[in-house]
Amino acid sequence: MGGVKTSIGPQPAPRALWCAGGLGATLSGMNIPFLDNLRKRRVPDSGTALMSAQEEDPQGIAQLLSECELLRARAAAAGIGLDDSTASLEALDQMAPRWRDDPEEIPWLGNDAGLYLGTVIVRTVPGAVWQVWPDGRPVVRLASGREVDVVAAGQQWAADGAPELSRRYAEVAEG
Repeated sequence: MGGVKTSIGPQPAPRALWCAGGLGATLSGMNIPFLDNLRKRRVPDSGTALMSAQEEDPQGIAQLLSECELLRARAAAAGIGLDDSTASLEALDQMAPRWRDDPEEIPWLGNDAGLYLGTVIVRTVPGAVWQVWPDGRPVVRLASGREVDVVAAGQQWAADGAPELSRRYAEVAEG
C-alpha cells in the first residue's frame, strides 16, 4: 500500500476516502477495460457492497470505520491518544493544524476526523449506530432517527477548524 508523504515521515494511506461516487468515481475516468469488465461481472457497486456488509456484520463495519489511520498517526505525533472519548475530541480541537499546509492531505484527514467523530458518537451516545447510505457514505443514525453526516463535519473541521469536533459532538449528544 502506498504512503502519504508528511513532515513526520511516510504514513500508511487511509483505507478509503468516502465520497459520493465511491470506487466508480475513481475508476470512471480511466480507460482500463479489464477493470470495467471485472466490476460489471463480479464487484457490486461499492455503496451496495458496503450496505450489504453493514447489514450482515454491523460490528465489523464499525471496526473498519473506526480505524482512521492518518488521524491516529497525526494525533500520536502530537502526543494525543485517541481513546474514543469526548476528551480526545477536545484534544484534537487543540491540535496545531499543520495538515493545512498540504492541500492534498486535508480531504484525507477530514475523512478520518469525521469517521473518528462518528466512532465516538456511536460508542458513547445511547442508540446511535452507523448507517450506510446507498452511495456508500457512512453516517450516524441517532435513536431519534436523525442522521448525522459526520464525514462532512470532519471535512469542514479539517479545512477551517469550525465547528470544533467536540462542539459537534455536544450538539449531537443533546439530541
